[in-house]
Amino acid sequence: MRVLVAATAKVAIPTLEWLKQSEHELLGIVTTPDSRTGRGKILSQSSVAKWAEDNQIVALKPNTHDEMRKAFENTDVVIAIAYGRILQKDILALPKYGFLNLHFSLLPSYRGAAPVQRALLNGEKKTGISIFKIDESLDTGPIYLQKSYEIPVNATSEDVLKDLSEIGAQSFHKVLIDIENGDQPKAQTSENVTFAPKITKEEARIDWAKPAQFIHNLVRAFTPSPGAWTTMNENIIKVSQVIPTTKPITLTPGTIEVQDRRLFATTSDFCLEVIRIIPAGKKEMLVSDWLNGTRVSTGDKFE
Repeated sequence: MRVLVAATAKVAIPTLEWLKQSEHELLGIVTTPDSRTGRGKILSQSSVAKWAEDNQIVALKPNTHDEMRKAFENTDVVIAIAYGRILQKDILALPKYGFLNLHFSLLPSYRGAAPVQRALLNGEKKTGISIFKIDESLDTGPIYLQKSYEIPVNATSEDVLKDLSEIGAQSFHKVLIDIENGDQPKAQTSENVTFAPKITKEEARIDWAKPAQFIHNLVRAFTPSPGAWTTMNENIIKVSQVIPTTKPITLTPGTIEVQDRRLFATTSDFCLEVIRIIPAGKKEMLVSDWLNGTRVSTGDKFE
């Protein structure tokens, strides 16, 4: 098959690696135009554009509707993975077999931009991948294949996305064979439909008056992006790893207890041990190292 991939994020790279060595013809990659990022507003390309450059694969970066039409012409199928752009009806009709999407949930659960983050935030123990044919609505198209995945207890969204992207890449072999054989995808059920809207920075703020398990899930869901955060003395601190404990609470929510270079934060029910943080303007570090260089003691408070 003549396959084009529409993608922006690094979760598409395992599928690109598989296509590159498969019997299919990888025509190229369609990705978003270069953008200015970071404090220095440096012009940078997407993760998949960098991969294409390193692997001598054509990378197209259409900006207008006409440019997008031209990019998607003369293809058998387009695989979209975290592309991040709305595809109009006339464009969806261009490939011989349409557009496929690798979505990181068991549809129709968690339709939307942040399925893994929302699943972790809700404390789900299982998720999975769905490969479906894109239609004009949000993640509603008929499904070719689904695979389930047990979420490890302490896994972050980055960990889960890495695993799911590998599972998805391996799954395209069967899906493309099925399409060539004329197999038709199955319509999604109308039951158990849930949504996974984009994450906001304010959602990632830690409310220490919540239960310990809820905060643990929040930290896992928002690591590494946008990063669960709190404040101390009006300085933002990102929290990238915590461990629930059965240590009883004796202080008000958010209050810190320091014991033998370990830091415990009070929640509504138990104490959480904070393992890794990112202080304002610094890189991620172990709390034990942070305690060596800062004046934090029992009774101080996260806000």
